[in-house]
Amino acid sequence: VQFVESGGGLVQPGGSLRLSCVASGLSFSSYVMTWYRQAPGKERELVAMISPFSGSSINYGDFVKGRFTVSRDNTKKTLYLQMNSLKPEDTAVYYCNRYPPRGEDWGQGTQVTVSS
Repeated sequence: VQFVESGGGLVQPGGSLRLSCVASGLSFSSYVMTWYRQAPGKERELVAMISPFSGSSINYGDFVKGRFTVSRDNTKKTLYLQMNSLKPEDTAVYYCNRYPPRGEDWGQGTQVTVSS
């Protein structure tokens, strides 16, 4: 199983980014998929979770407050995270994983830095 995240970068407060996660080695459509993030000196926290197949059930961390949107394209085995109205406190490395997350599946993540 492999997850490859991309799309991070440096953005000003209030800006937007779209993260992607390409999965391989698993039946992607049949898994709950998640985005996590980890800021320096902090524990990894759940950002978003999307149900298998149609992705009709979605949950977000409390800090998201309507700013992020998670989606999936099962034909491309890809998970997305559209992030709008970014804040400096969103600065972190963002990871995707299935749920429950398995330690051996963590990828390199993609760095998101929100700064003026």
